[in-house]
Amino acid sequence: MSNFDSDGTQDNEWEDRGDLAWNEFDWERYLREQDEAVMRYLGFYEACKNSSDRIDDVAELMNWSSGENEERSTETTASTDSEDESDSDFAGENDVYTLHKNPIFISTRALYLGLRRQWELTAANQHKVPQPLALALLSSLHRGEDQAVQAIHALDFGDYAMAISLFKRALCALNSTLALLNDGAALTHRAVENYREMALPRLFDLREIWLRVVHECREELDRPVEGEN
Repeated sequence: MSNFDSDGTQDNEWEDRGDLAWNEFDWERYLREQDEAVMRYLGFYEACKNSSDRIDDVAELMNWSSGENEERSTETTASTDSEDESDSDFAGENDVYTLHKNPIFISTRALYLGLRRQWELTAANQHKVPQPLALALLSSLHRGEDQAVQAIHALDFGDYAMAISLFKRALCALNSTLALLNDGAALTHRAVENYREMALPRLFDLREIWLRVVHECREELDRPVEGEN
């Protein structure tokens, strides 16, 4: 779907894993590489934050526009793997698909990570941010990310209708976050105003990404089933 190719089950990747059998160490290394993808997206986003097309620019930098779900691990990791035979075997099997490679998952996790991390730093000082607001906003960010991740799970299983419903819930949580940041009483605090300036573009970009996916899910649902008249 667009630059995000969000339907992870299109080719039944889980069924194609064959005799893949990883231990805990293998999966931990795999998950660390996927964590690196989230950090890489966040780094690209920060570099492109002044671009009006930053969503698509970052997708290009992540190589998603070429049809790949996610870049391989960093060159440092690749060179280290090549020095060890077992690591080479792992790298050869590392094209296995999990939710962690879904571009919507990566972009959502990355943007929320940036929003949450900055708010935690801002709200840590109770003299700068009222504690009720600190807790309410952090809870709102958590709800939005949780609903979006559930939607991406549904998307990966090919349940487009459920994905739409869950993305709508995520959008509702996102609107709650916006409402908290636009509250007049909250904006009397300089720290909140500064955070709002940073957060608004990221929240709007999250909304744009989700709306794109919702639109394409609806197109999939409207597509005639093969064999129907």
